[in-house]
Amino acid sequence: MSDADILIVGGGPAGLALALSLADSGKHIVVADARDRDAVTTDPRALALAHGSRLILEELGVWRELDATPIETIHVSQRGGFGRTVLRANELGVPALGHVVSAGVLAAALRRAVEAAGIEVRDNTQVGAITADTHTAGATLNNKPFSARLVVRAEGAPGEGEAVKTRDYRQHALIANVTPRDGHGNLAFERFTPEGPLALLPFGRDYASVLVVSGETADRLATLDDVAYLEHLQNTIGGRTTLSAVGPRVRYPLALRYRESTAGPRTVWLGNAAQTLHPVAGQGFNLALRDMHTLACALRDAADPGDAALLAAWARNRRLDRAGTIGFTDGLIRVFANDCAPLSLARGLGLTALDLCPPLRGFVARRMMFGARAWP
Repeated sequence: MSDADILIVGGGPAGLALALSLADSGKHIVVADARDRDAVTTDPRALALAHGSRLILEELGVWRELDATPIETIHVSQRGGFGRTVLRANELGVPALGHVVSAGVLAAALRRAVEAAGIEVRDNTQVGAITADTHTAGATLNNKPFSARLVVRAEGAPGEGEAVKTRDYRQHALIANVTPRDGHGNLAFERFTPEGPLALLPFGRDYASVLVVSGETADRLATLDDVAYLEHLQNTIGGRTTLSAVGPRVRYPLALRYRESTAGPRTVWLGNAAQTLHPVAGQGFNLALRDMHTLACALRDAADPGDAALLAAWARNRRLDRAGTIGFTDGLIRVFANDCAPLSLARGLGLTALDLCPPLRGFVARRMMFGARAWP
Protein backbone atom coordinates (compact mmCIF):
# COMPACT_ATOMS: atom_id res chain seq x y z
CA MET A 1 0.00 0.00 0.00
CA SER A 2 1.53 3.33 -1.05
CA ASP A 3 1.40 6.54 1.01
CA ALA A 4 -0.11 8.41 -1.97
CA ASP A 5 -1.21 7.77 -5.52
CA ILE A 6 0.75 10.76 -6.84
CA LEU A 7 3.61 12.67 -5.22
CA ILE A 8 4.21 16.06 -6.85
CA VAL A 9 7.67 17.40 -6.09
CA GLY A 10 7.48 21.19 -6.25
CA GLY A 11 4.84 23.62 -5.06
CA GLY A 12 5.34 26.20 -7.80
CA PRO A 13 2.68 27.10 -10.37
CA ALA A 14 3.25 24.00 -12.54
CA GLY A 15 3.02 21.53 -9.66
CA LEU A 16 0.07 23.28 -8.04
CA ALA A 17 -1.79 23.47 -11.36
CA LEU A 18 -1.39 19.70 -11.83
CA ALA A 19 -2.62 19.01 -8.30
CA LEU A 20 -5.66 21.23 -8.86
CA SER A 21 -6.37 19.58 -12.22
CA LEU A 22 -6.54 16.21 -10.46
CA ALA A 23 -8.54 17.41 -7.44
CA ASP A 24 -11.72 15.58 -8.52
CA SER A 25 -9.97 12.45 -9.80
CA GLY A 26 -10.38 10.50 -6.56
CA LYS A 27 -6.62 10.04 -6.27
CA HIS A 28 -4.63 10.74 -3.13
CA ILE A 29 -2.21 13.53 -4.04
CA VAL A 30 0.61 14.98 -1.93
CA VAL A 31 2.57 18.09 -2.96
CA ALA A 32 6.01 18.49 -1.37
CA ASP A 33 8.08 21.67 -1.59
CA ALA A 34 11.45 22.46 -0.04
CA ARG A 35 10.57 26.12 0.50
CA ASP A 36 8.29 27.76 3.00
CA ARG A 37 4.77 28.73 2.00
CA ASP A 38 5.50 32.36 1.12
CA ALA A 39 8.57 31.73 -1.04
CA VAL A 40 6.52 31.08 -4.17
CA THR A 41 3.58 33.38 -3.52
CA THR A 42 5.85 36.43 -3.12
CA ASP A 43 7.66 35.88 -6.45
CA PRO A 44 7.68 39.37 -8.06
CA ARG A 45 8.43 38.24 -11.62
CA ALA A 46 5.99 38.73 -14.48
CA LEU A 47 4.73 35.81 -16.55
CA ALA A 48 3.52 36.17 -20.13
CA LEU A 49 0.58 33.80 -20.50
CA ALA A 50 -0.56 32.83 -23.98
CA HIS A 51 -4.27 32.74 -24.79
CA GLY A 52 -4.22 28.94 -24.54
CA SER A 53 -2.82 29.21 -21.01
CA ARG A 54 -5.66 31.52 -20.08
CA LEU A 55 -8.15 28.86 -21.18
CA ILE A 56 -6.42 26.29 -18.95
CA LEU A 57 -6.48 28.61 -15.94
CA GLU A 58 -10.13 29.44 -16.58
CA GLU A 59 -10.87 25.72 -16.57
CA LEU A 60 -9.09 25.46 -13.20
CA GLY A 61 -11.21 28.30 -11.82
CA VAL A 62 -8.34 30.62 -10.85
CA TRP A 63 -8.29 33.05 -13.78
CA ARG A 64 -10.84 35.41 -12.25
CA GLU A 65 -8.53 35.93 -9.25
CA LEU A 66 -5.65 37.24 -11.39
CA ASP A 67 -5.11 40.90 -12.17
CA ALA A 68 -4.03 40.13 -15.73
CA THR A 69 -2.93 42.78 -18.22
CA PRO A 70 -3.97 41.87 -21.79
CA ILE A 71 -1.57 41.98 -24.74
CA GLU A 72 -3.68 43.08 -27.67
CA THR A 73 -0.87 43.86 -30.12
CA ILE A 74 2.75 42.71 -30.50
CA HIS A 75 5.21 44.83 -32.48
CA VAL A 76 8.28 42.86 -33.69
CA SER A 77 11.34 44.58 -35.18
CA GLN A 78 15.12 44.39 -35.39
CA ARG A 79 17.61 47.07 -34.42
CA GLY A 80 19.92 48.23 -37.20
CA GLY A 81 17.89 46.63 -39.98
CA PHE A 82 14.67 47.09 -41.92
CA GLY A 83 11.49 45.09 -41.61
CA ARG A 84 8.90 44.78 -38.90
CA THR A 85 5.62 43.01 -38.31
CA VAL A 86 2.62 43.57 -36.06
CA LEU A 87 0.44 40.80 -34.60
CA ARG A 88 -3.08 41.84 -33.57
CA ALA A 89 -5.62 39.98 -31.47
CA ASN A 90 -8.59 41.32 -33.42
CA GLU A 91 -7.26 39.73 -36.61
CA LEU A 92 -7.58 36.32 -34.94
CA GLY A 93 -10.91 36.86 -33.23
CA VAL A 94 -9.52 36.52 -29.70
CA PRO A 95 -9.75 39.10 -26.89
CA ALA A 96 -5.97 39.14 -26.44
CA LEU A 97 -2.89 37.41 -27.79
CA GLY A 98 -1.84 36.83 -24.21
CA HIS A 99 -1.83 38.30 -20.71
CA VAL A 100 0.86 39.32 -18.25
CA VAL A 101 0.44 38.33 -14.61
CA SER A 102 2.51 38.30 -11.45
CA ALA A 103 4.07 34.90 -10.88
CA GLY A 104 3.50 35.26 -7.14
CA VAL A 105 -0.16 36.21 -7.53
CA LEU A 106 -0.72 33.21 -9.81
CA ALA A 107 1.00 30.86 -7.35
CA ALA A 108 -1.05 32.27 -4.47
CA ALA A 109 -4.33 31.76 -6.35
CA LEU A 110 -3.40 28.18 -7.22
CA ARG A 111 -2.31 27.49 -3.64
CA ARG A 112 -5.62 28.74 -2.22
CA ALA A 113 -7.56 26.58 -4.69
CA VAL A 114 -5.45 23.52 -3.92
CA GLU A 115 -5.98 23.95 -0.18
CA ALA A 116 -9.72 24.53 -0.67
CA ALA A 117 -9.86 21.25 -2.58
CA GLY A 118 -8.37 19.43 0.42
CA ILE A 119 -5.08 18.48 -1.28
CA GLU A 120 -2.19 18.00 1.13
CA VAL A 121 0.77 20.38 0.64
CA ARG A 122 3.90 19.84 2.70
CA ASP A 123 6.11 22.92 2.89
CA ASN A 124 9.73 22.90 4.09
CA THR A 125 10.00 19.32 2.88
CA GLN A 126 13.19 18.01 1.33
CA VAL A 127 12.62 15.25 -1.23
CA GLY A 128 15.46 12.86 -1.94
CA ALA A 129 16.48 9.38 -3.06
CA ILE A 130 13.71 8.80 -5.62
CA THR A 131 13.62 5.20 -6.82
CA ALA A 132 11.12 3.09 -8.77
CA ASP A 133 10.20 -0.57 -9.12
CA THR A 134 7.40 -2.42 -10.85
CA HIS A 135 4.62 -1.29 -8.52
CA THR A 136 5.70 1.86 -6.67
CA ALA A 137 8.10 4.78 -6.61
CA GLY A 138 9.98 5.45 -3.41
CA ALA A 139 11.35 8.70 -2.02
CA THR A 140 12.36 10.29 1.23
CA LEU A 141 10.47 13.28 2.61
CA ASN A 142 12.64 14.99 5.24
CA ASN A 143 14.63 11.74 5.46
CA LYS A 144 11.52 9.64 6.10
CA PRO A 145 10.51 6.93 3.57
CA PHE A 146 7.51 7.69 1.36
CA SER A 147 5.96 5.72 -1.49
CA ALA A 148 3.66 6.67 -4.37
CA ARG A 149 2.48 5.07 -7.56
CA LEU A 150 3.75 8.07 -9.53
CA VAL A 151 6.27 10.83 -8.78
CA VAL A 152 5.95 14.07 -10.75
CA ARG A 153 9.11 16.16 -10.62
CA ALA A 154 7.88 19.72 -11.16
CA GLU A 155 10.69 21.80 -9.62
CA GLY A 156 14.37 22.35 -10.27
CA ALA A 157 16.48 22.09 -13.41
CA PRO A 158 16.49 19.14 -15.84
CA GLY A 159 19.69 17.82 -14.22
CA GLU A 160 22.79 16.32 -15.76
CA GLY A 161 23.67 13.28 -17.85
CA GLU A 162 23.21 11.92 -21.34
CA ALA A 163 19.43 12.33 -21.19
CA VAL A 164 19.76 16.13 -20.83
CA LYS A 165 20.75 18.39 -23.71
CA THR A 166 22.27 21.79 -22.97
CA ARG A 167 23.28 24.96 -24.80
CA ASP A 168 24.94 27.89 -23.06
CA TYR A 169 23.74 31.04 -24.81
CA ARG A 170 26.44 33.14 -23.12
CA GLN A 171 23.71 35.67 -22.50
CA HIS A 172 22.17 37.21 -19.39
CA ALA A 173 18.65 38.53 -18.89
CA LEU A 174 18.11 41.80 -17.05
CA ILE A 175 14.56 42.15 -15.72
CA ALA A 176 12.93 45.34 -14.44
CA ASN A 177 9.59 47.13 -14.48
CA VAL A 178 9.70 50.35 -16.51
CA THR A 179 7.08 53.07 -16.72
CA PRO A 180 5.97 54.43 -20.11
CA ARG A 181 5.36 58.18 -20.15
CA ASP A 182 2.14 57.97 -22.16
CA GLY A 183 0.83 54.51 -21.18
CA HIS A 184 1.24 51.29 -23.11
CA GLY A 185 -2.17 50.81 -24.75
CA ASN A 186 -1.79 47.02 -24.27
CA LEU A 187 0.94 47.01 -26.92
CA ALA A 188 3.97 44.71 -26.41
CA PHE A 189 7.33 45.05 -28.13
CA GLU A 190 9.87 42.41 -29.15
CA ARG A 191 12.96 44.25 -30.38
CA PHE A 192 15.83 42.08 -31.62
CA THR A 193 19.44 43.27 -31.39
CA PRO A 194 22.71 41.51 -32.28
CA GLU A 195 23.28 40.70 -28.59
CA GLY A 196 19.74 39.55 -27.83
CA PRO A 197 16.13 40.74 -27.69
CA LEU A 198 14.44 43.41 -25.61
CA ALA A 199 10.86 42.58 -24.64
CA LEU A 200 8.48 45.18 -23.21
CA LEU A 201 5.30 43.54 -21.91
CA PRO A 202 2.33 45.56 -20.59
CA PHE A 203 2.10 44.83 -16.86
CA GLY A 204 -0.41 46.91 -14.92
CA ARG A 205 0.45 50.52 -15.73
CA ASP A 206 4.08 49.62 -16.43
CA TYR A 207 6.05 47.46 -18.80
CA ALA A 208 7.79 44.30 -17.61
CA SER A 209 11.09 44.58 -19.45
CA VAL A 210 13.41 41.70 -20.29
CA LEU A 211 16.69 42.77 -21.83
CA VAL A 212 18.99 40.01 -23.11
CA VAL A 213 22.67 40.86 -23.57
CA SER A 214 26.09 39.21 -23.44
CA GLY A 215 27.69 38.54 -20.09
CA GLU A 216 30.21 41.33 -20.68
CA THR A 217 27.48 43.86 -21.46
CA ALA A 218 25.50 42.72 -18.43
CA ASP A 219 28.56 43.42 -16.26
CA ARG A 220 28.76 46.94 -17.69
CA LEU A 221 25.03 47.62 -17.37
CA ALA A 222 25.10 46.49 -13.76
CA THR A 223 27.29 49.49 -12.93
CA LEU A 224 24.82 52.02 -14.39
CA ASP A 225 22.48 54.04 -12.24
CA ASP A 226 18.76 54.08 -13.04
CA VAL A 227 18.96 57.13 -15.30
CA ALA A 228 21.75 55.66 -17.42
CA TYR A 229 20.09 52.24 -17.58
CA LEU A 230 16.78 53.78 -18.63
CA GLU A 231 18.65 55.66 -21.36
CA HIS A 232 20.09 52.35 -22.57
CA LEU A 233 16.61 50.83 -22.76
CA GLN A 234 15.29 53.89 -24.57
CA ASN A 235 18.09 53.75 -27.15
CA THR A 236 17.35 50.06 -27.72
CA ILE A 237 13.61 50.47 -28.27
CA GLY A 238 13.98 53.74 -30.19
CA GLY A 239 11.08 56.13 -30.61
CA ARG A 240 8.30 53.54 -30.46
CA THR A 241 7.54 54.42 -26.84
CA THR A 242 8.97 56.84 -24.27
CA LEU A 243 10.14 55.38 -20.96
CA SER A 244 10.11 57.61 -17.88
CA ALA A 245 11.19 55.46 -14.90
CA VAL A 246 12.75 52.09 -14.08
CA GLY A 247 12.47 49.87 -11.01
CA PRO A 248 14.94 47.45 -9.40
CA ARG A 249 16.82 45.11 -11.74
CA VAL A 250 17.34 41.35 -11.48
CA ARG A 251 19.91 39.45 -13.54
CA TYR A 252 20.25 35.78 -14.42
CA PRO A 253 22.25 33.73 -16.96
CA LEU A 254 20.51 32.01 -19.88
CA ALA A 255 20.92 28.48 -21.13
CA LEU A 256 18.80 25.89 -22.90
CA ARG A 257 18.45 22.66 -20.93
CA TYR A 258 15.93 19.96 -21.72
CA ARG A 259 15.34 16.28 -21.10
CA GLU A 260 15.00 14.21 -24.25
CA SER A 261 12.35 12.11 -22.53
CA THR A 262 9.96 13.42 -19.89
CA ALA A 263 8.78 9.99 -18.71
CA GLY A 264 10.62 7.22 -16.89
CA PRO A 265 9.77 4.35 -14.54
CA ARG A 266 6.89 5.73 -12.42
CA THR A 267 8.33 9.22 -12.84
CA VAL A 268 7.55 12.18 -15.08
CA TRP A 269 9.27 15.56 -15.39
CA LEU A 270 7.22 18.73 -15.73
CA GLY A 271 7.93 22.46 -16.07
CA ASN A 272 11.49 23.61 -15.37
CA ALA A 273 12.43 20.08 -14.36
CA ALA A 274 11.68 19.03 -17.95
CA GLN A 275 13.02 22.05 -19.83
CA THR A 276 14.35 25.55 -19.26
CA LEU A 277 14.06 27.74 -22.34
CA HIS A 278 15.34 31.10 -23.48
CA PRO A 279 12.81 33.80 -22.48
CA VAL A 280 12.41 35.05 -26.07
CA ALA A 281 8.71 34.92 -27.03
CA GLY A 282 7.83 33.90 -23.44
CA GLN A 283 7.15 30.25 -24.20
CA GLY A 284 8.57 28.38 -21.17
CA PHE A 285 5.68 28.46 -18.70
CA ASN A 286 3.10 28.17 -21.46
CA LEU A 287 4.71 24.92 -22.59
CA ALA A 288 4.70 23.72 -18.97
CA LEU A 289 0.95 24.38 -18.67
CA ARG A 290 0.23 22.46 -21.89
CA ASP A 291 2.34 19.56 -20.62
CA MET A 292 0.45 19.70 -17.32
CA HIS A 293 -2.98 19.84 -18.95
CA THR A 294 -2.41 16.78 -21.12
CA LEU A 295 -0.81 14.87 -18.24
CA ALA A 296 -3.83 15.56 -16.03
CA CYS A 297 -6.15 14.34 -18.77
CA ALA A 298 -4.13 11.12 -19.04
CA LEU A 299 -4.02 10.51 -15.29
CA ARG A 300 -7.54 11.49 -14.28
CA ASP A 301 -9.25 8.17 -15.03
CA ALA A 302 -6.18 5.91 -14.94
CA ALA A 303 -6.40 2.94 -12.60
CA ASP A 304 -2.61 3.08 -12.17
CA PRO A 305 -1.18 6.60 -12.65
CA GLY A 306 2.35 5.20 -12.90
CA ASP A 307 1.59 2.67 -15.63
CA ALA A 308 4.56 2.59 -18.02
CA ALA A 309 2.45 2.43 -21.18
CA LEU A 310 0.31 5.39 -20.06
CA LEU A 311 3.34 7.55 -19.29
CA ALA A 312 5.07 6.61 -22.54
CA ALA A 313 1.95 7.49 -24.52
CA TRP A 314 1.74 10.90 -22.80
CA ALA A 315 5.40 11.61 -23.56
CA ARG A 316 4.89 10.68 -27.23
CA ASN A 317 1.82 12.91 -27.39
CA ARG A 318 3.85 15.86 -26.08
CA ARG A 319 6.89 15.26 -28.31
CA LEU A 320 5.77 17.44 -31.23
CA ASP A 321 4.83 20.46 -29.13
CA ARG A 322 7.94 20.22 -26.95
CA ALA A 323 10.30 19.85 -29.91
CA GLY A 324 8.52 22.60 -31.82
CA THR A 325 8.60 25.06 -28.92
CA ILE A 326 12.22 24.32 -28.02
CA GLY A 327 13.22 24.64 -31.67
CA PHE A 328 11.19 27.83 -32.12
CA THR A 329 12.82 29.69 -29.21
CA ASP A 330 16.31 28.35 -29.94
CA GLY A 331 15.94 29.18 -33.63
CA LEU A 332 14.89 32.77 -32.93
CA ILE A 333 18.09 33.35 -30.97
CA ARG A 334 20.26 31.70 -33.61
CA VAL A 335 18.73 33.77 -36.40
CA PHE A 336 18.30 37.13 -34.67
CA ALA A 337 21.08 37.36 -32.05
CA ASN A 338 23.97 38.10 -34.40
CA ASP A 339 25.20 40.95 -36.60
CA CYS A 340 25.82 38.96 -39.80
CA ALA A 341 24.87 41.29 -42.70
CA PRO A 342 23.32 38.59 -44.95
CA LEU A 343 21.23 37.33 -42.03
CA SER A 344 20.13 40.88 -41.22
CA LEU A 345 18.87 41.23 -44.78
CA ALA A 346 17.12 37.85 -44.59
CA ARG A 347 15.53 38.79 -41.26
CA GLY A 348 14.24 42.04 -42.71
CA LEU A 349 12.77 40.25 -45.70
CA GLY A 350 11.19 37.68 -43.42
CA LEU A 351 9.61 40.28 -41.15
CA THR A 352 8.32 42.20 -44.17
CA ALA A 353 6.86 39.04 -45.71
CA LEU A 354 5.21 38.18 -42.40
CA ASP A 355 3.67 41.63 -42.20
CA LEU A 356 2.34 41.43 -45.77
CA CYS A 357 0.84 37.95 -45.42
CA PRO A 358 -2.11 37.72 -42.97
CA PRO A 359 -2.34 33.89 -43.12
CA LEU A 360 1.33 33.60 -42.18
CA ARG A 361 0.91 36.11 -39.36
CA GLY A 362 -2.06 34.13 -38.15
CA PHE A 363 -0.05 30.91 -38.19
CA VAL A 364 2.75 32.46 -36.12
CA ALA A 365 0.29 34.00 -33.64
CA ARG A 366 -1.63 30.73 -33.20
CA ARG A 367 1.67 28.91 -32.75
CA MET A 368 2.53 31.27 -29.90
CA MET A 369 -0.94 31.02 -28.35
CA PHE A 370 -1.49 27.28 -28.53
CA GLY A 371 1.82 25.56 -29.26
CA ALA A 372 2.62 23.19 -32.10
CA ARG A 373 -0.76 21.45 -31.81
CA ALA A 374 -4.15 23.06 -32.28
CA TRP A 375 -6.06 23.70 -29.05
CA PRO A 376 -6.67 21.76 -26.92
